[in-house]
Amino acid sequence: MSDRDQDRARQFTRRALVLGAMQTGILGALAARLYYLQVVEADRYRVLADDNRITMRLLTPARGVITDRNGILLAVNQQNFRAVITAEQARDVPTVLSRLGNVLGLSEAEIRRVQREVQRRRRFVPVTVKENLSWEQVATVEVNAPELPGVSIEVGETRDYPYGPVTAHVLGYVGAVSEAEMRAERSPVMGLPGFRIGKSGIERIHDKALRGSAGASQFEVNAVGRVIREIARDEGKTGREVQLTLDIALQEFTQTRLAEEKSAAAVVMDAHTGAIYALCSSPSFDPNLFPNGISADTWLELTSDPTAPLTNKATTGQYAPGSTYKMIVALAALEAGLATRQTAVFCPGHMELGDHRFHCWKRGGHGTLDMIGALRESCDVYFYDLSRRLGIDRIHDMSLRFGLGQQTGIDLPGERPGLIPNRAWKQRRFNVPWQAGEDLVASIGQGYVLATPLQLAVMTARMVNGGTAVKPHVTRQVQDGPEEQTQWPPVGVSRASLDLVLAGMNAVTMDQRGTAYKMRVTERGLEYGGKTGTSQVRRITMAERDRGVIRNEDKPWRERDHALFVGYAPIQAPRYVVSVIVEHGGGGSAVAAPIARDMLLEAQRRNPARSPPAAPSAQVQPARTG
Repeated sequence: MSDRDQDRARQFTRRALVLGAMQTGILGALAARLYYLQVVEADRYRVLADDNRITMRLLTPARGVITDRNGILLAVNQQNFRAVITAEQARDVPTVLSRLGNVLGLSEAEIRRVQREVQRRRRFVPVTVKENLSWEQVATVEVNAPELPGVSIEVGETRDYPYGPVTAHVLGYVGAVSEAEMRAERSPVMGLPGFRIGKSGIERIHDKALRGSAGASQFEVNAVGRVIREIARDEGKTGREVQLTLDIALQEFTQTRLAEEKSAAAVVMDAHTGAIYALCSSPSFDPNLFPNGISADTWLELTSDPTAPLTNKATTGQYAPGSTYKMIVALAALEAGLATRQTAVFCPGHMELGDHRFHCWKRGGHGTLDMIGALRESCDVYFYDLSRRLGIDRIHDMSLRFGLGQQTGIDLPGERPGLIPNRAWKQRRFNVPWQAGEDLVASIGQGYVLATPLQLAVMTARMVNGGTAVKPHVTRQVQDGPEEQTQWPPVGVSRASLDLVLAGMNAVTMDQRGTAYKMRVTERGLEYGGKTGTSQVRRITMAERDRGVIRNEDKPWRERDHALFVGYAPIQAPRYVVSVIVEHGGGGSAVAAPIARDMLLEAQRRNPARSPPAAPSAQVQPARTG
């Protein structure tokens, strides 16, 4: 081999060695990197790979049911068929929606809403078009499936209220989550399609317990996030059951009875435990209109109705209590030592105070009455006289002991406190002093005095239960939670004073001179007592009195007096108390007392273990007394 050939061989060898070294280095680096990725970082990249391959979606939990005290279902979940559209599959969304609109009867507004929703979401995400489809609608969609690409039927749940308007004001309703609610509670479950939260009533008070816990579904997806298949599914935890103190049969009876009047409210309560057996406001509304969105026309109709069907008058309606307030004045006088059972006052039909004349409801007067007689016949002049000696501050303090002028604390939203005035309140509110004549007006439950029907029921319960500060409640128990409270502290009023007032209330229905005697119950063991009330909604002028006061039935509806009655039964051992108000109904004895009587009878007959069975009561024509 020549020298040139040897040089070429050595040069080639050196190059081969360099190239080999480089290749070895590169392969070594790759091997090291592969070892690092596959061994050292194996767990980390395994998780990342799973995240790219598997996605998780929250599932809407089933809402807990609501029952009455006997376990009867009041709020349940019903199967809900809904039509959805997937833009990716539909391709021409406006055309498909137009065809679907013809099949399901969609309005232009509904179609525009769906189109806006489609634009906001990814094209492979389904958008709800319409919920609560009937079997006929589902079948029609399926038959027309070839003409409706991208449209499918899904099965979900919707809230249902079997008793509808009967329980609307207690249960409330659920609705879609608003943007404000979404911001206030940053929970992933709030954004789930079809998720609903409590908007009013018990649904709102116990919303967190009723919601339950969201489930989850694991899906295998491709690179762009499209679902390939479902891998695992956890349905989550159903919301807790809520049992109420309501007796649905009594609630239904009461609501039906009130529906005979244009606008009314009533409460039936256990005098000793505070359990609410019935709480009704009439007219009512159908809560089933709300879970999937109420139409604008229906909402306008409800909100413009002068009888306010959306308002729970039992807890938010504030009314002058009229003569049902006289027991408070009597108790204040007895406890202050300013009156006894024998205290007598002569009623000529009016009382003079300065330049003003304050009239009694009975034009010719009642003559001389003691305290029981004054309660029995509802003499205004008697309580005018007591209030002059008491003053408004003592009446105010006694009112607070019996639950007036403040929220009762019932487990329902929106309760209003009513109003019991005193000297300090008027000075703060109007910057003027209290006048002596205002004592007289307040003593008969007029003027500034306001109370809700619920407060009047609580007041009555505290009077007849021996003087314990019972508080009302409609929740008996939330599943796995504590039971209802049934023991209460004393109000701090002597039993002698309470017994005296109770004797006057017994006489209202049991004595021939009582204002509600014609509404009495004659069945032994079912007798009831109470107090009538009639409150004016406008002041009667002297000129009107001189011309002759126009009868209630001859006035426009909104100018008629409110009719009230508070009562209890049975007389021998009071257990149930009722409060009834009929807006612009006229006289309490003629209009409210018969309703209260029927409610008390029904309450007792539904509990034969504590009261004897009885035959239907005789119907008596109402008397037009005060």
